[in-house]
Amino acid sequence: MPGTIAWLDAIDPQRAVQACGAKMGRLAELRSAGVRVPRGFAVTAEAYRRHCANAGLAEVIDAALDGLGSDAEVGRIATAAQAVRAALTSREIGADLAGLITEAYEELSLRCLGANVPAAVRSSAIGEDSATSSFAGIFDTYLGVCDGDQVLEAVRRCWASLFTARAVAYRLRAGVHHRDMPMAVGVLELIHAQASGVAFSASPVTGRTDRIVIETSWGWGAAVVTGLVTPDHIEVGKADGRTLRYQVATKKVISAFDCAAGRVVESDMPAWLADRRVLDDEQIAAVAGAVLAVERHYGYPVDVEWVLGRQRRAGEPVCIVQARPVTRTGTGTDAIPTTWDPAAMAAKYAFSR
Repeated sequence: MPGTIAWLDAIDPQRAVQACGAKMGRLAELRSAGVRVPRGFAVTAEAYRRHCANAGLAEVIDAALDGLGSDAEVGRIATAAQAVRAALTSREIGADLAGLITEAYEELSLRCLGANVPAAVRSSAIGEDSATSSFAGIFDTYLGVCDGDQVLEAVRRCWASLFTARAVAYRLRAGVHHRDMPMAVGVLELIHAQASGVAFSASPVTGRTDRIVIETSWGWGAAVVTGLVTPDHIEVGKADGRTLRYQVATKKVISAFDCAAGRVVESDMPAWLADRRVLDDEQIAAVAGAVLAVERHYGYPVDVEWVLGRQRRAGEPVCIVQARPVTRTGTGTDAIPTTWDPAAMAAKYAFSR
């Protein structure tokens, strides 16, 4: 089944977004440009199309959604979306495609020098994070997936997240047909995070382009997305790299990998970390440098999700796990806010989605 699996280090960066969706395609582009990204592969949009055709899902999806318009009632959208998700999650992935995905995950484990290496399984839809619509935070991600069967289930659930009521309603309002937004899925090594965060090359509050804004907490960023923790807030001058502001938050919850459960879970923040500054000056400079490298590559303001690995040494780059353009304007529902809400900002822009 050619064209169903694409490795980040092998796919032509010129066609990566088209084949692998925005999230994974941009990682392939950045890797080619010398930015550090996780090892991994994508189950391509073509694989999703083939699965829908072979499993008889294309007809189910068309029948449920084709009668809906941009003015469809919320209840009708929810009913149609639920019917599609039920079909997607109940039908097994064909043996050939399942075998290719499992083999690729096993190869990823070998490349990471382990067996059943924890992975991040991330939705990566075609057309996501475009210049006109972002879909940020709408589709699913699963952190800490630890074996082939779990990877297959997570892939199927990522496909199904195309058809939550929220996703369907967003497409209807944006005038995007579901057939024009197939879902690729990324399977990436899960970087063991000392800290993680999101960083903006233009201030998401003021729109100023002379500073980088960094949000960070210990462990993975999932606790921030759900509003369980307020991260540290940092502002860095672009011209000279000076830290202009460092606001230490009281961080009460941490997202960490639970070896027994085999997944990333939320737990109480250790007391000795709760009020401790997350990043030192060298780490701030590394994050800022990575953000500037991504902005230079694309030529426009970006927001970037990054992870500081536990094994990273001073002077080494941080790992970029997502990058997207800052498309917000000063008006409408996506307007830059006048007050800072870390949880809302993280859920809207990045972290684990």
